[in-house]
Amino acid sequence: MAAATRLISRLTLVTGGGSGIGRAVCQRLASEGASVVVADISEESAHDTLRSLQRDLRGQGHMAAVVDVSSKESVKNLVTRIQTHYFQPPSVCVNAAGITQDDFLLNMDEDHFDNVIRVNLKGSFLVLQAVAQALVACGAPKGSIVTVGSIVGKVGNIGQANYSASKAGVEGLTRTAAKELSRFGIRCNCVLPGFISTPMTDKVPEKVISRMKSLVPLGRMGEPAEVADVCAFLASDDSRYITGVSLEVTGGLFIG
Repeated sequence: MAAATRLISRLTLVTGGGSGIGRAVCQRLASEGASVVVADISEESAHDTLRSLQRDLRGQGHMAAVVDVSSKESVKNLVTRIQTHYFQPPSVCVNAAGITQDDFLLNMDEDHFDNVIRVNLKGSFLVLQAVAQALVACGAPKGSIVTVGSIVGKVGNIGQANYSASKAGVEGLTRTAAKELSRFGIRCNCVLPGFISTPMTDKVPEKVISRMKSLVPLGRMGEPAEVADVCAFLASDDSRYITGVSLEVTGGLFIG
């Protein structure tokens, strides 16, 4: 449930906004009054999300955009397009674009390792850098950049050497960015989802899902909206004294 309208007149960018956690984040930010740029590598998915967004609050105007987060040129073009359209850079950015290409370490293809690092880690870097550069250049008084990591970045996961490494990297990136950008009023934080029901997990066999649920103290998978709630908190002024943290949204999975 939206906490009233904390994000009215905020321009927000969500990468990976076409599905899963990214789509839920777009919907949540819009419900709080933000104008949302839904960016995704799939134009069709981005437009599907765009059609689902609330748009009846003051000054809201959403748009869909295609971006390949692993390409510096594509990311730069996205930020330029946003500034041309809205006459300002986004003051809130949620990096939710990510992929998996799972395999056991002994068998993992080098390309599958590179692809996941390129999208999840380098992509987060390129988007974070471009948004921060735009905010600093225009003298914006504040900004909030949220990157979606994963609990497996902390604990590892069988079959996910590439994904775990990329998500651990995202945490290091975010903490460093928080230290460097705080003097410009830009906060950088990480959200670490646990087992969340998304199109990514739909491919997982049922017996694996029930085993996963048994490991979660709250006894169920999380919903994308539950991750989006935390992203909205970190985007808003309710978290104005929080930077450089990783917030776990895991139902208690891997406590201590």
